[in-house]
Amino acid sequence: MGRRVMLMESFSIYIFFYFMFNGFFMGKSDLSTKEFSLRRRLSNEGLCSQLIQPSGYPCSEHISQTKDGYILGIQRVSSSNGDVQANSGPPILLQHGLFQGGDAWFLNSAEQSLGFILADLGFDVWVGNVRGTRWSHGHISLSEKDEEFWDWSWQELALNDLVEMINYVYSVTSSKMYYVGHSQGTIMALAALSQTDIVKKVEAVALLCPISYLGHISAQFVLRAVGTHLDQMILAMGVHQLNFRSEVGVRLVNSICEGHVDCNDLLTSLTGKNCCFNNSHVDFYLEFEPHPSSAKNLNHLFQMIRKGKFAMYDYGLWGNIKRYGLFQPPAFDISSIPTSLRIWMGYGGNDALADVTDLEQTVNELKSRPELLYLENYGHIDFILSVNANEDVYSHMIDFFRIPEEASLSQQSRSKISKQLDR
Repeated sequence: MGRRVMLMESFSIYIFFYFMFNGFFMGKSDLSTKEFSLRRRLSNEGLCSQLIQPSGYPCSEHISQTKDGYILGIQRVSSSNGDVQANSGPPILLQHGLFQGGDAWFLNSAEQSLGFILADLGFDVWVGNVRGTRWSHGHISLSEKDEEFWDWSWQELALNDLVEMINYVYSVTSSKMYYVGHSQGTIMALAALSQTDIVKKVEAVALLCPISYLGHISAQFVLRAVGTHLDQMILAMGVHQLNFRSEVGVRLVNSICEGHVDCNDLLTSLTGKNCCFNNSHVDFYLEFEPHPSSAKNLNHLFQMIRKGKFAMYDYGLWGNIKRYGLFQPPAFDISSIPTSLRIWMGYGGNDALADVTDLEQTVNELKSRPELLYLENYGHIDFILSVNANEDVYSHMIDFFRIPEEASLSQQSRSKISKQLDR
């Protein structure tokens, strides 16, 4: 009986992903990338006009091109009482997580959304959006319908997209910046900072739900998907774009949530139990989230889970030899991040993706000890959408940015944090 249940469960997950991803893939726009980008810009459909400006904050749209031809959308935000061209505070770049866009930093109330909080405190807020998201603008030659458009993982997001966004902000502001990443945004930061010279342009980083290793995740839905090799099945079916917002996909998700699965439980099985997520705002969140990503990106994340390594994409034996000159993909060396870079990390006891054991490995590999904030009841989503995010998380992060390194934490606080990691 137990084996039969497991087989039925695996088959159900397979069917779920098959119809979701295949349906989404077939529901793409017929517009070319250039037509789509031009229409969006001309009709003023960017993140600024859709979410930030209606909330009373000055915002300007910027675009920057990666070395492999993707056109990224970047927004600049200042205080509701200020001028977007006259930001006096230090620049800070916010980088979203997987299946999210820059809107993630503005979906809470103005008092609890990090983007608005930082702007009102005088920071020069810059908002990053990786390739494939709706706030970026395609590719110089590829269409979103092309398979090659989606031939990337977080490796390219780190070494191409993030590097370009940091270089762009630096070129405009001529100033070293602060960086905040959530989930995938932390993978990107740790990879980029260990591989490139952009660290010279970054003053300090704050990582929410830090991920570099995924060998100990406990998210049951994700583990079942990894165990049935759904990522490889999706790629074998010729699906390259994962877009959760097509008409077919919306109908499927609705059918699952209505009478079959409690979507609150689904979120828990994906990310862990979130203590402070405002369920009454779900409809508003879904007006903007989720954003597309690539099947290859999912495959790379699942490789991390299976192997327990923080390494480049595994193309198989011959593919690795061709691309890297090695049998195995090279690992990202976190210990190469210089001690001069100040690092702050916030993590939760209920986070089923950014597991404490994996975090310990990351911390142990860093040459310098980062400053840590542990919230026992927080899950993966709470760090950006908690109703108490400012008081619980952001106030501590902002203190870290503002206070010199030698005075940023008392010895007593350090002792408490060490006990949390040693438990």
